[in-house]
Amino acid sequence: MRHARRTLTTLAVAVATAAAMTVPAAGAAAPPGSAAAAGPLLSYVVTTRANHGQVMKAEREIADNGGTVLIGYEEIGVIVARSSDPAFGAKMRALKGIDAAGASRTAAIAAEGDPVGVVAPNSPAATPASLQANQWDMKAIGADKAHAVSEGSRSVVVGVLDSGIDATHPNLAPNIDAADSVGCTAGGVPDTSFAAWQPTTSGHGTHVAGIIAAADNDTGVVGVAPNVRLAAVKVVDDGGFIYPEYAVCGFVWAAHHHFQVTNNSYFVDPWLYNCADDPDQAAIVDAVKRAVDFATGNGVLSFAAAGNENQDLANKTVDTTSPDDTTPVSRPISTSCLDVPAELPGVVTVSATGAFDARSYYSSFGQGKVEVAAPGGDRIYQIPSTPDMNGRVLSTLPGGTWGYLQGTSMASPHATGVGALLASTHPGATPAQLRALLDAQADPLACPVAEPDPGGSTCTGTAGNDSFYGHGLVDAFRAVTK
Repeated sequence: MRHARRTLTTLAVAVATAAAMTVPAAGAAAPPGSAAAAGPLLSYVVTTRANHGQVMKAEREIADNGGTVLIGYEEIGVIVARSSDPAFGAKMRALKGIDAAGASRTAAIAAEGDPVGVVAPNSPAATPASLQANQWDMKAIGADKAHAVSEGSRSVVVGVLDSGIDATHPNLAPNIDAADSVGCTAGGVPDTSFAAWQPTTSGHGTHVAGIIAAADNDTGVVGVAPNVRLAAVKVVDDGGFIYPEYAVCGFVWAAHHHFQVTNNSYFVDPWLYNCADDPDQAAIVDAVKRAVDFATGNGVLSFAAAGNENQDLANKTVDTTSPDDTTPVSRPISTSCLDVPAELPGVVTVSATGAFDARSYYSSFGQGKVEVAAPGGDRIYQIPSTPDMNGRVLSTLPGGTWGYLQGTSMASPHATGVGALLASTHPGATPAQLRALLDAQADPLACPVAEPDPGGSTCTGTAGNDSFYGHGLVDAFRAVTK
């Protein structure tokens, strides 16, 4: 997903600690004129062996080399630090026992910012009557039929790693799990205060949440799994960025709080693709991968959007959009450069379809990259005749409103909702078992004879294993009946 880029702010936090997590006291910034003050203040991710002694040793070395530790995730050996020394990353990488170290951004951290209020509604207020007739997407995956069999279990918690969820929305309030919600945007340090996980500059997370589990209460829309619980895990800051430390915080939180599934409709900033030959990007991949692996190992199946670049993820050649927090440059890339988290092991990558079940014109794809497809909308080539005419996906927005958006950001939560139904129908299933069930319930889609968009993208493979749709279109009805 893409967010409006705004001035970064620093927020006060109430820290929630978990077992095997260290949160050192904040250290003072290096004085002006010292080596550590020579450059902009940046955040870093540092990885080491995952045990208490090694993480504590690495934290001491961070301090000795001009850094300030924000938090150490001992369970995965990831430490988030800050430093204004341009050589900080290189100094850390030279130390014995440090696996990787790199800047998690290219833009300097702002010292402080103006308070940011809750995001204003960006859609006209709708009547409280049901808007389900406009949900072509739910019909496309058989969610309407599935609900007659199951609407999901209250024991299933879905983590929405996004920009926060409006907890007062009439379609969402019945399903919000406030006790398991958290904000991760204050340097990757978990903050359980209500304000920390409410939407501020973006309604994106509220829209995603409605697709997954808007309550079936004769108001507005209905989600794919309208009886499961939703935990807001805010990983999008007020500038619209999802930096690596935010994602690390989110996945570790999901693991500790025993979520069954998570939705991740984003790529980790500032690099659209992270390449192993760049030490900063290598550290980002290492840190987030450790967090995803930890979540998977603790029973969490994670879903992610394939991206809106209409790019073949299996045949990457160039990136012209990164870094997106300062000045993008054009750089050659290869398939080994990863979209994080979508291309990490264990993550279910979802491409987007429109109202006619064809790939949406913007959706990225790739043989062996896309696991399943789901409705994301297509306002250009796939416009349903009735009841709505814009081809996008209707869902909840902040302020008790509803509106239309499109993107793989909308596709992923449809698949996540089906994952939640599978977890409800098969309690105790492992992530691997849920993934196998997800693949099995999908309706295979063959490569199209002609593309609906003029971009010239080519579909490869056979129905049930192709580059556009993976195993096929998710099917909520089959998820609760087969």
